Amino acid sequence: MPYRWTSRRDVDETVVVVMNSVEEEGTLPEWLRRTIQGSIDTSDPQYVRYFYDEVKRHVPTALKLFEESPYVP
Repeated sequence: MPYRWTSRRDVDETVVVVMNSVEEEGTLPEWLRRTIQGSIDTSDPQYVRYFYDEVKRHVPTALKLFEESPYVP
């Protein structure tokens, strides 16, 4: 998984990982949450917004793991 998203495909892959982790474990491992937070912090805002939109659409329970972001409604 990239630290910096450069395409919607990068974001889509991350969302699938989030979906699978939450489904299997009920949460994200801390190392994965930190990695995704790094992507959020360093990526273009359009990809960050897309990430949050897709997480909200596919696995809304995971939004609470990233609440500190201004992109979370």
